[in-house]
Amino acid sequence: MFQHQIQSIRPLTTAHLAQTMTLLGMTSAELSQKIESELAKNPALELMEERRCPTCKKPLHEPGPCPICSRPSTNNTEEPIVFVSSIADRYNQNSLKNTGYSAEELPDDNFAPKEDLAAYVLRQIASDLDIKDRPIAAHVLTSIDDDGLLQISLFEISRYHHVSQSQIEEIIEIIQRADPIGVGSQSPQDALLVQLKVLQENGNTIPHLAEKAIRDGMSFLSRHQYVDLAKSLKINPTEAEKIAKFISKNLNPFPGRAHWGDVRQNNNDNPPVYHQPDIIVKNLNSKKNAPLVVEILLPLRGTLNINPMFRKNLKNAPDESIEQWKKDLENANLLIKCIQQRNNTMQRLMGYLAEYQRGFILKGDKHLRPTTRAAVSKVLEVHESTISAHLNEMVKFEHQPLTDSQISKQLSKMGYKIARRTVAKYRSMEGILPAHLRKNLKN
Repeated sequence: MFQHQIQSIRPLTTAHLAQTMTLLGMTSAELSQKIESELAKNPALELMEERRCPTCKKPLHEPGPCPICSRPSTNNTEEPIVFVSSIADRYNQNSLKNTGYSAEELPDDNFAPKEDLAAYVLRQIASDLDIKDRPIAAHVLTSIDDDGLLQISLFEISRYHHVSQSQIEEIIEIIQRADPIGVGSQSPQDALLVQLKVLQENGNTIPHLAEKAIRDGMSFLSRHQYVDLAKSLKINPTEAEKIAKFISKNLNPFPGRAHWGDVRQNNNDNPPVYHQPDIIVKNLNSKKNAPLVVEILLPLRGTLNINPMFRKNLKNAPDESIEQWKKDLENANLLIKCIQQRNNTMQRLMGYLAEYQRGFILKGDKHLRPTTRAAVSKVLEVHESTISAHLNEMVKFEHQPLTDSQISKQLSKMGYKIARRTVAKYRSMEGILPAHLRKNLKN
């Protein structure tokens, strides 16, 4: 049974490595978009609100990183403290309280998170939503771009949450009436119509034919072609220009920009309210040999899992859908595994760089040490796929289940100095059970 499990993993190796390499090259923002896209189109994936360590998957009951994975593994006081944390637990005073250092030793919190547009809107409308509708609203809000416009279809959202499109539309209507008005619209035209309707409801005087100008004359409005707009509306150019000026003065086709205080702000300016670092490196405290703290931010506000209902219903899937369901499940497993591999690689890489470039980080450019990708690979000793292959072979042909410590010792004899904790990470990524569970399977 267990050997079959190993064999089923191997065909994914090429896809696994290819996708891991792709994910490694992504920024946190790009990875977030990738995850949101997969959540929207793959019903086998779900995002659980339960907080778990991105590395060891143990439940986290308090804010901050995993007290196990963020703990120094040696007595070397200069060894960097490297850990992966959710963007929701962004680095602050509380995030290191489980690492064994006193409050006086912890660094100042210079990275207090700013509220982004999605959180700003969700905070306004949460009380107006049924509890069951809040995850849907959050899905919509995390799928809007910097302009405040929705980037995925209602069909994708309804398919993922197994609700009707009309229910999605009702939730979006609530979102659109939050500040900035029109946020969550599917197009600039839709945003303008929502804003115009709200102005009317608030008792403002609206020019005659303003709504028709937006519905039928958007191309003329955007090009300031008032003569053509007038012909379309069957009015004179002067009236058409007055309508266009009213729309320009009072409405905004890109409601997200209003959140930054300037409704005409160019989206290429990259407003700082949306800026998020991928990695935060800080000195733990002012002591001479204090370790560096390296936090790798994972853009997940929860834990990515396989949807248990999807897995349960797979055996009852219609014949015409069974292949697609299997493909969805395979893709979901692959994404979760590759994100775990990315986390592990980033931890090893940043641990080495933080130690190797300590002088540069603490003292500046003059202390930058030259290096190359090949040199870094050599220092890290071995490509991860090699370790995974050795691990699979060891487990496949073991007479008695090997513990992580025993595997670590055997790898060391082969020339690969891998800590027990690292072995556990690789084993988890490969879907290999712990020794005591493998023993139960063989009995």
